[in-house]
Amino acid sequence: MATQESGQQQPGTSPGRRAVLGAAVLGAGTAVAGLPGVARADERHGHGGQGGHGGYRDLPVPTIVAHRGTSGYRPEHTLGSYQLALDMGAHVIEQDVVPTKDGHLVCRHENDITATTDVSAHPEFASRKTTKSVDGVSLTGWFTEDFTLAELKTLRAKERIPGNRQHNTLYDGRWDVPTLEEVFRWAEKQGRKRGKQVWLHIETKHPTYFRGLGLGLEEPLAKLMRRYGRHKKNSPNFLQSFEPSSIQRLAKLVAAPRVVLLSTANSRPWDFVEAGDPRTVADLIKPEGLKWMAGFAQGIGPTLDLVIPKKADGSLGTPSTLVKDAHAARLILHPYTMRNENTFLPTNFRKGTDPNAYGDAFGAFKAYFETGIDGLFSDNCDTALLAREDFVNG
Repeated sequence: MATQESGQQQPGTSPGRRAVLGAAVLGAGTAVAGLPGVARADERHGHGGQGGHGGYRDLPVPTIVAHRGTSGYRPEHTLGSYQLALDMGAHVIEQDVVPTKDGHLVCRHENDITATTDVSAHPEFASRKTTKSVDGVSLTGWFTEDFTLAELKTLRAKERIPGNRQHNTLYDGRWDVPTLEEVFRWAEKQGRKRGKQVWLHIETKHPTYFRGLGLGLEEPLAKLMRRYGRHKKNSPNFLQSFEPSSIQRLAKLVAAPRVVLLSTANSRPWDFVEAGDPRTVADLIKPEGLKWMAGFAQGIGPTLDLVIPKKADGSLGTPSTLVKDAHAARLILHPYTMRNENTFLPTNFRKGTDPNAYGDAFGAFKAYFETGIDGLFSDNCDTALLAREDFVNG
């Protein structure tokens, strides 16, 4: 999932606030799901027509999606990050997938692994450092498509933003880079253990770029999903992409529910750029654009700024009509991304002067839930679940 921030206002002084701070220091396997604020799976609060259809429409609403796992507490896209999210009670856990040189799908937010692994500390890979243009952006570093899976497995994951989350660096080197197949196996095992399917939210990253390298993502992803029985209409996973053509391609391969991700209003999906399609995200969130996406997707994943635009001072403004318009097109909304730290919150929810201290995340969650969204990505799913509990019971 792409990086983006969020929020608006309510005092965050309930006992749940203390509970979430305690949860942040608990490890995977602890009884975080026993916190009084964690949402129960049978609770429902959303727009009409969500229940009784099986599959994604039976998920609790609003649905809490663990963004790259518990990336507020563990290095992102590691089995440790996913496990902690599951233990905390997240309804769905996100994976971003990119390919290796030999065509395996691995879970990384980006194919540039400079910031998320210890690759720079491996002298045997020093010559792999290079500069590439990915979706029109020049990047210098190390890239998954230049490594075989065996080579990538010699690396260890580390915290991507240590300046903001120094506490996460405690876990640097603890986990490797997981393959998507390893995540499917983990989900199967955890599902059997818990007697409940583990829901995933799988994103194809830079699909046009990789297809140009002969490393198309959709076909191997669909093949893997079929192998693990996750390809059906009611299978416990979403497929997502910032490129509508990737979702269209996946729609022809599998029946699993699909979500089109949407960045800033003035941006264009990269496949549109490559194809000469002049439409922007602003065009896609108009009723005609939403109707077009509803022809091959079941939902959208907009940046939160499309749901509630920010004012010039960085505080939340007036909600847009996107939720109403998307629901009219029978699309669900899973916007991204809520984070607890001041630096990522709207200015009217920040507390104190430390950019890395927690602000009034509960107030921000409340503002977004009140718009009628169907779910929300969060780096801190324990906070999100407590906020959801407040909202559902409010």
